[in-house]
Order: sequence, then structure tokens, then C-alpha cells
Amino acid sequence: MVEGEERVEGAPTAQLPVGRARRRADDARLSRLSRATFVGGIALTAVLFAAGGWQRRWIADDGLIVLRTVRNLLAGNGPVFNAGERVEANTSTAWTYIVWFFSWLTQIRLEYVVLGIALTLSVLAVVFAMMGSARLWGGSASQFLLPAGVLVYIALPPSRDYASSGLESSLVIFWLAVLWWALVRWSQAEKVRLPGFFALVFWAGLSPLIRPEMTLVGALALMMIFLAPVPETRLRPWVFRGLIVAVAGIVPVAYQIWRMGYYGLPYPNTAVAKDAGGAKWGQGLVYFWNLIGPYWLLVPLALLTVVAGVLVWTRSGTRGGRHALGTAGAADGGKPDLRTRIQRFSRWLRTPTAVVVLMVGSGLLLTVYEIRVGGDFMHGRMLLPQLFCLILPVAVIPLRLPENRKPDWVFAVVLAAFLGTAGWALFAANTTAIKTGTKISSTGIVDERVYYVLNTGHDHPIRAEDYLDYPRMRAMVKNITETPDGGLLLNSPSFMFWYVAPPPQPIPDEGAGHTVFFLNLGMTSMNVPLDVRVIDQMGLAYPLAAHTERLTDGRIGHDKNLYPDWVVVDAGMVDKHPWMPWYLDDRWTAQARVALTCPATQDLLASTRAPLTFDRWRHNVQQSLAFAKYRIDRVPKYEIERCKLVDPTLVPPS
Repeated sequence: MVEGEERVEGAPTAQLPVGRARRRADDARLSRLSRATFVGGIALTAVLFAAGGWQRRWIADDGLIVLRTVRNLLAGNGPVFNAGERVEANTSTAWTYIVWFFSWLTQIRLEYVVLGIALTLSVLAVVFAMMGSARLWGGSASQFLLPAGVLVYIALPPSRDYASSGLESSLVIFWLAVLWWALVRWSQAEKVRLPGFFALVFWAGLSPLIRPEMTLVGALALMMIFLAPVPETRLRPWVFRGLIVAVAGIVPVAYQIWRMGYYGLPYPNTAVAKDAGGAKWGQGLVYFWNLIGPYWLLVPLALLTVVAGVLVWTRSGTRGGRHALGTAGAADGGKPDLRTRIQRFSRWLRTPTAVVVLMVGSGLLLTVYEIRVGGDFMHGRMLLPQLFCLILPVAVIPLRLPENRKPDWVFAVVLAAFLGTAGWALFAANTTAIKTGTKISSTGIVDERVYYVLNTGHDHPIRAEDYLDYPRMRAMVKNITETPDGGLLLNSPSFMFWYVAPPPQPIPDEGAGHTVFFLNLGMTSMNVPLDVRVIDQMGLAYPLAAHTERLTDGRIGHDKNLYPDWVVVDAGMVDKHPWMPWYLDDRWTAQARVALTCPATQDLLASTRAPLTFDRWRHNVQQSLAFAKYRIDRVPKYEIERCKLVDPTLVPPS
């Protein structure tokens, strides 16, 4: 064979010239190495995150709140925190029912079920994030996809803390990761397959049930899908778009109508308790810096932003179609009219660029929202979904080998960014941002896991009984056992012991029942039977407290505080001395008794306590928005004035 003779494409390697055969063999080896690098990167990242999450495994007090609702579901009491009082004490509806389903299916102890689900979803989230990012950048024999953005996420201690915790954080990032992966696939597909398409639509529509603020991401994704060109189908465009609305809305809309009738609110009671629509910009900025500052988080984010810009700039104009980070229809000549611009925009919506803009833009908007509402008291937790959105496009970054082994500045930039990010990850993974331990700083922000580890004495407080070693928990259980007649358990002003306010005589044969009034709802409610009513002064599980006004300078996430005088009256206990705790005032309880007769307050309480007849359900639906806005004054005297009632302390004795 003469060297240089033309060969047929796909000829066996043995029949090719030596040079071309060597190049083909090199390409095959590089292709295998590239795939192995990507798969190995996924495996390594998943193992690191799983190991980090397991090392810091725990169930938060707020995670135990979810399990109380699951216990009531399994017992047939409905999705409530206290039997007989319809209160949605969990922010994530989907999380509640996922935990309930797997608990019912496996019959395993609830704490272990939720721990397994949380860790599994957390690990799967980073896997889907990397797969979506890999599809975004594409693959070739001379390109290696290296983990980058995912290293930023898993290195942060709060990310590993909330990989378990019993809260919905793992579900939120899993939902975001799958949405990201599915949107990238949809944007790159030459032909849209309808089953996968409507699965994407359904998944995006679940956003309000994942967590209320995720509605922003889901709504923007659905808007993008709705306005993009309709796939090839026999249906008319308007019929097809109607199907999109129906598939996306069938579950969340049905649940929303049911929620308004059952709970009497348009959103979870937690949103009322924390006044999620309020504004505390200053505290929000403190919370933002509490995560950004200690870990120097802006450093890896800046590195990855630069490398993403370099990659997009070098690739623009070199790759076409939907697989490139470019705009669709940019080659049309002439000055387009309005209709042409709309068509171009519609085509652009089904491009990887639009998907990247959606996820990054959602992350930024959610960050602004979180700063506005004042953040949270748990270090880093409420900014983790935002960070996850921002790192999705660069979860992996492509390192393309230089051609002919010549120096390549793009190669150098990408490699430097990868090494810098990996080095930062080693630093951040071993950084302790909050060192106050069991003490809550003036900012109100605490490392929640360390706080409970130190206060319970357990390295991994997972089971409910682990929290019996938290101050006053064993005493609470003992006091309930020692008072078979029932009563209201109130914490002393010094937080050293419990007072038990007795119920009025005569005592029923089965006892009058117990009510516990305490802030830490999870550990309290999971260590008592379901017939013990557990309520809190902040209102997460107690509508009366939830509908009080927010304290201006209160600790973030805890800035409502109902006086116990209200609870003595509302729980039906003896409201006079010497039966009441010494630190309560007879006049205040007398005023609270009158204040509770306010017709609007009675209507609010009936929305959760009255038997759920059809008329009650319809009334709840009609009044749910008004109920959500309704507020009472926590000082009984001022509440009497607001409702224009008669103050009993000002009425002269007859």
C-alpha cells in the first residue's frame, strides 16, 4: 500500500497507514480515559459527599417536627401536628408525604427512614448536577470533564450538615438537580419525545410542594417551556400548551384547594409564624455574610465565573445548534420586525443558554429574597439552594487538551481554576465558621448541629430519645407521668424546671390531658404520646401564636412570643392563684379570656378546630387569604382595645 492512499472511512485499523492508525488508537484511548475521568469524578464526588454527610449525621429538632406529623398520619389522625387541630407545621408538603410513604412501606423507625432518604437524595443531587453540566459542555476524546462547582457545594460544612438533618434541604437540591438535568436534555434534543417532555413539565409543576420559594424556579421553567416552540405533534399549538398547563398544575392546584379548605390558609402555617413576606434587610445581609465571609466563598465563585466566561467566549462561533452555549436564530439577516424577534426569542428559550440563565438567575433572585426576609437562624441552611443553583452550570468544567502539545492559554486557565477550586475546597471543608458552641451570638445565628451535639452530649443526635439529654426534657416526661389528671406544662422563667397548671374539677375518668408549651417542638413532641398536645410560643404548631405581630428586634426565625397567660385560658386550665404559676398575673389571664372572645379570633381558631364539615371547608377556602393576614396583639389589654371589647379589670366589682 502506497503511503497517503485514500482509505474508506471505518476501515479496520490494521489496513490503515501507520500514522493514521496510531492517531485512531490514541483517540480511542483518550476517549476511554475521558469517560473514565468523568465517571470517576462522579463516583469520587458522590463518595466524598456521602462520607461527609454520614460523618455529620444528625436529626435536627425541626426535623423531628416533620416526624410528629408523620406519626399522626400513620396513626390515622391526618396530616396534623396535634390531633384535633388542623395545622400544617411542615414547610415542605412533598417532604412530609415522602417520609410518610417510605415509613409506611418499610415499617422502620422514623428517624432512620428520614436519615436514609435525606442522605440518598443529597448524593443523587450532586450526581444529577454533574450529569446535567456534562451535557451542557458536551464531550469529546480530547476533553476531560472535571468536578468543580460540586466541590464548592460539598466542601461547605453546612452542606454536609443538611445532607441529613431530617429537613427538606436534600429534597430541594435533588429537585433542582433533576430539573436542571431534564431542562438541558430538552434544550439539546433534536426531537422532543412527549413522555419525557411531560415528565419534565410535571416535575417543574411540583415546585410549590417542594418548598414555597421554589415556586419561583418552577414557574420560570414552566414559562420558558410554555413559550418555546411546540414540538411536532398532531395537536394544535393552543391545545398542546393547554396540556402543559394541565400537567403542571394538576397536583399543586388540587393540593392548594384542599389546603385552603383543610387548614384555612393559602400556605403552610410556618409562613405565617415567620411572616415570610416581611422585610429585614439588615439581618438578611448579616446572614448572607455569615456564610460568605468565613469560608471566603467568593473566591471559588469568582474562579468559576471567570472560567465559565472564558469557555463560552472561546466556544462562541465554533459550535452551532442547540448543543452550544449560543443563541438560536442569530444568523438571520436584516433588521427583524416584531414578529421575527418574538420567534427568535421563542427559539432561544429552547437553548442551553436559556437554561443557564434560568438557573443562575433563579439563584440570584432567591438570594435577594432570602436577604430581604432576614435569612434564618441556622447557619447557611437557607442559602444552600441558591448556591446550588449558581454552581449547576459549572458543576463540572471541560479541560480540553492542547492541540499538538502546544501551549494553550485556555487549558491553563481551566486547569488553574480547577486546582484553585480544589485547594479552596480543602480549606473550606476544615473551617469552623461559628465557634460559640452552645451560646447563641448577638446575630441570632447558630451552628445548629454543633449546638445540639453539645447540648445533648451525643455526637450524632438522631433518635428522639437522644434529645432527652437536652435540658428539661427528662423532667418534662417525668412531670407528665406524675400528673395523671393532666395539666399545662409551662417552663419556669429561669428555664430550670416545669410548672404544671392543673385542669378544673371534676377530672374525667381518663384524665383531662396534657398540653406542653415549649419552643423546641420536635424533641418535645417526639418524646410524648400523640394524645399530649404540644404547642409553642412562636406559632409553628399553634395558630394563636402564629397570628401575633412580629417582634421588631426579635431573634430571626423566633421573633414571635406569645405570653403563657393566653395558653392557660385557651387550654382550659385553672386561671387563678394559687393554682397558676406564681409569675403569671390574674389580671392578664382575665384579659386574655375576654380577648379570646373576639369574633374574628374565634373564627380563625374555628378554621382549625371546628369539625371539618363541607360548610366549614367552604368557609375556610373563602376566608383563607383573610385568615393568613389576620394578626392579634400579644398583650391582652391591647387586643381588647383592638377588638373593642370591655376590659374586665376596669369594670368595678358589683
